[in-house]
Amino acid sequence: MIVEHPTHLFWKKVLAHGFLIIFLVIIMFPFFMVLSISFREGNFSVGSLIPENPTLEHWALALGMDYTRADGTVVSPPYPVLLWMWNSVKIALFTSSGVLAISTISAYAFSRIKFYGRNGLLDAFFILQMFPNVLYLIALYAIFDGLGDVSPLIGLDSQLSLILVYLSGILMHVWTIKGYFDGVDKALNNAASIDGASPWQTFRYIFLPLAIPIMAVVFVLVFIGVINDYPVASVLLRSQENLTLAVGSSYYLNDKAYRWGDFSAAAILAGVPITIVFLIAQKYLVSGLSDGSVKG
Repeated sequence: MIVEHPTHLFWKKVLAHGFLIIFLVIIMFPFFMVLSISFREGNFSVGSLIPENPTLEHWALALGMDYTRADGTVVSPPYPVLLWMWNSVKIALFTSSGVLAISTISAYAFSRIKFYGRNGLLDAFFILQMFPNVLYLIALYAIFDGLGDVSPLIGLDSQLSLILVYLSGILMHVWTIKGYFDGVDKALNNAASIDGASPWQTFRYIFLPLAIPIMAVVFVLVFIGVINDYPVASVLLRSQENLTLAVGSSYYLNDKAYRWGDFSAAAILAGVPITIVFLIAQKYLVSGLSDGSVKG
């Protein structure tokens, strides 16, 4: 047995930690740059990483508050950033909940119930999810423009229409959750049937608690995708009060003026709901894994 010299082991640890630190610095550098711009005077994208005269002007405007400069000039918020963020969170929560509910029930059916055309539908889901959203933007515009003549609720400039489009994300997540259900022992179905449980009771009381980890992952992925989406939301939404933060932030970068400082503050605010949801879902994810290991 070869025993490694303590000095060699020490330098390996130093190199490993040094590599991780350098990697994290490279990954986090764009965030630090955006954070720096949000505290600089004016709206300039070029400057030192550490602001020379830091100011809270951009953050005050992003939070919807007036800001008084040193010369006495009062600056008002140009855009309703908090409203846009609330629209993003609201749409993301409804979409994530809907995708999670439909995907989980559908995945259980595809995994545990045999019916005609099951394999064909799964193959169709797999093929359709390969096409990016930008390929059907024109079709989406035409469809919801026509539906708007029937009801404004499902026409253009409607958040409900945007949620309906985002619900198409079930195609990918049905496959994800189905794979998780396929890994559960089929003897649980037989045991539940012997105990007199209906298919719905088997799903509700046995498989649903076991699926908490993958459900948390799906919820977070959908939430992040909706919060960060720009192409679909920019096509369907029109009025300023209905915009999401991803679409509304583009107003800061127009042909007349690039408001980099205000844009940076709004961009950082967009990450707040994502961080909160991730932390909450992470707690449930760990809890679900622990429960599953005890039950297993």
